[in-house]
Amino acid sequence: MKEERDDSAYRIEPLGDRHARAEFSCGVEALDRYLQKQAGQDMAKSVAAVFVITADGSKIAGFYTLWAHVVSLADLPGDVAKKLPRYPNVPATLLGRLAVSNDFRGRGVGELLLLDAFRRVLKNSREVASAAIVVDAKDDRARDFYLRHDFIPLPAQPNRLFYPVKTIEKLFR
Repeated sequence: MKEERDDSAYRIEPLGDRHARAEFSCGVEALDRYLQKQAGQDMAKSVAAVFVITADGSKIAGFYTLWAHVVSLADLPGDVAKKLPRYPNVPATLLGRLAVSNDFRGRGVGELLLLDAFRRVLKNSREVASAAIVVDAKDDRARDFYLRHDFIPLPAQPNRLFYPVKTIEKLFR
């Protein structure tokens, strides 16, 4: 059973110097290492936007990254592709990484991060087009998380999933 969460107790903001990156541990070495050592550099070089969720302004409960991306129209399911213009590539936003600290598991932090990413992509897609959010699930647990939230696997790449921005628009109406 999921523990009740007080959404107002959390704040999601861009990664900054005051955030305790070295203390973050989600149990996936590559994600821990990314946040601790690479995320700040990616932000400084405008390669990725990194957002963290905290309860106290310092300890990181989780994080996610966004960056501009494209997906091949041919890779999308036929029923989705036929609704889009016949360009070879479709603009998208890559949700490159999403992780929740072991200390905050089971509190709905992953869902809060995902909803925040949806809001940001929707807002930004009004100025820089993005037809979908794309994710690469690193393992079955991550894939199950995205499937539970209605992401759609790409036919030829089952661990690559997407969520149409048009669906996000309906979600926030």
